[in-house]
Amino acid sequence: MDRAIVHMDLDTFFVSCERLMDSSLNGRPVLIGGTSDRGVVAACSYEARKFGVHSAMPMRMAKQLCPEAVIIRGNSGIYSKYSKLVTEIIKESVPVYEKTSIDEFYMDLSGMDRFFGTQKIASELRAKIIRESGLPISFGLSINKTVSKIATGEAKPNNELNIGYGTEKQFLAPLSVKKIPMIGNKTYRQLCDLGIREIQAIQQMPLELMESVFGKNGIAIWKKANGIDNSPVIPYQERKSISTERTFDKDTTDVHKLEGIITAMAENLCFQLRRGDKLTSCVSVKIRYSDFQTYTLQKHIPYSAADHVILPVIRELFQKLYNRRILVRLIGVKFSHLVQGAHQISLFEDTSMLQLYHAMDKMRNKYGDRAVIRASGMDGKTIGGWNPFSGEPPALLANRKQ
Repeated sequence: MDRAIVHMDLDTFFVSCERLMDSSLNGRPVLIGGTSDRGVVAACSYEARKFGVHSAMPMRMAKQLCPEAVIIRGNSGIYSKYSKLVTEIIKESVPVYEKTSIDEFYMDLSGMDRFFGTQKIASELRAKIIRESGLPISFGLSINKTVSKIATGEAKPNNELNIGYGTEKQFLAPLSVKKIPMIGNKTYRQLCDLGIREIQAIQQMPLELMESVFGKNGIAIWKKANGIDNSPVIPYQERKSISTERTFDKDTTDVHKLEGIITAMAENLCFQLRRGDKLTSCVSVKIRYSDFQTYTLQKHIPYSAADHVILPVIRELFQKLYNRRILVRLIGVKFSHLVQGAHQISLFEDTSMLQLYHAMDKMRNKYGDRAVIRASGMDGKTIGGWNPFSGEPPALLANRKQ
């Protein structure tokens, strides 16, 4: 049975959400991100892209290229709301789907063509999303995830493209090698240095040559260039989580110690999210008192993996749960409703905030998770019987169904 994989992507998602809130933005160049000159562009409209503006560009440069652009700080809460709305529509409509970021989905419709026709199903789903959310969305349909994702890019804006079985190589051949999902700027420059700019050139190269130049990545690039990708659509499970907790040797009411440990827990889990290219939209705190009564409190937040967004929420939840008259036996922190999306970590911060997280995480990756910590988290030496700064247990917990 031939596979039928659909890739759907909400077009200029943040901009489209803003336009739902303010119709005067329709047809105008729009930039979303840090509004100061030190800020960066988190997203931009197609009208702005015509001037050479792109995401991750310094806002000062973007304003110079497109001085008439409307600049918006952005509202991650609104974006999370619409992402969840679209997710629910897809969940109700297809048997297997994978949510890979806040605005991107894969669906496996294999076998459904014998009943309805996969393109018809995908087209009707796209129309339903547009009708019920008001957001433009594009999709690509083919036998695998790589070709479908590239097809979506070619279909945009607000359109659909079906790559028929057996025509994958023909479709890919004239496209730029940069269209291959795993090729970043560094690999692209290497390929250009070799005179390889179109996918067809990779298709014509021996696999052994690609492997000798690029190692294992060369094999993966060659396969994708030839439309070969057997990776499955991984069923999306909203409730995957990452968590940690600590049981004390001696029950305590030392609020300074409790706050320090809860801070260390949350800070470390935020780092684990960023290292795994994950975002959370639900954080919770757990307290077990000496009488073994256990209480948990959670709060939904806009998708994030940023310390300065999550830590205040953790402290707020802890203060609501904590009863100073009773000894505490255990405390814990949990992040759930995880999705892929490292590019969302600091959507609307200026470049100094981006550089700060990058520098801290680089040091942690090199010297250990405890290389850089907040002073308030110094009391968090060991958590739940494992070293919270080793990074291993959260990675395991992230793959466990809760």
